[in-house]
Amino acid sequence: MRAIQIKISETDFQKYNFGNEEIKFTDLVEMISREYARKALLECNEIAKQVGLSKMTMDEINAEIKAVRDAKTHS
Repeated sequence: MRAIQIKISETDFQKYNFGNEEIKFTDLVEMISREYARKALLECNEIAKQVGLSKMTMDEINAEIKAVRDAKTHS
């Protein structure tokens, strides 16, 4: 197995909750992926608020989904 050394700030070390000085690469990838997913979700939520989607009811959401599916089958 090979080893690499990566320097990060103390803030990022705490943010990603690195419990010790050594971490498996797969765990690092998972932590970073989770952070990207979290940021993407927050961005999507913000966009939904800006365009009014966050006010949709479940019935309205289901109707939108049905309309898209119906359009695909009738194309």
